Amino acid sequence: MLNKENTVFVLVDVQGKLAKIVQDSEKMIANLKNLIQGLQILRVPIVWLEQYPEGLGPTNEDLAALLVDLEPIRKITFSACKNSDFIEAIEKTGRKQVLIAGIETHICVYQTATGLKDLGYEVEVVADAVSSRTMLNKEIGLEKMNSAGIQWTSVEMSLYELMERSEGEQFKQILRLLK
Repeated sequence: MLNKENTVFVLVDVQGKLAKIVQDSEKMIANLKNLIQGLQILRVPIVWLEQYPEGLGPTNEDLAALLVDLEPIRKITFSACKNSDFIEAIEKTGRKQVLIAGIETHICVYQTATGLKDLGYEVEVVADAVSSRTMLNKEIGLEKMNSAGIQWTSVEMSLYELMERSEGEQFKQILRLLK
């Protein structure tokens, strides 16, 4: 079970034109917005990644607007685990459970998720908040992560798991997001 005191979220490369051409782009971005806002309500730290922003462009403006207090970590490796700034940011949180979402499922999300698992983290991929240019590649990426022992979750499932209780102001705020 995810625990809000032990979880960190990794947002992977939702950038530029690519963010607009992946499968079900609008739905993925809407799900990511809900997830980010819910995690912020629950005070779960977020690590934000951008793959070669000089070439791919900046993070989707709707998502970047929610991350005003954060700076993206620039990377050129497909696996963020090969980037020392990323490893330092993850270690600095002191958390061992990682939620991961973004694009592309079969490349950067897959390689980062499996890299984190190899480093001893408990990793869950938010299946309704990832995408690839083709549905087949998304499915292959999810299946390979599952075969590697990375569980699937959803925006709603992960937020409810982190909340634990159906009471209080955090519950009311997240309920409004998900309705």
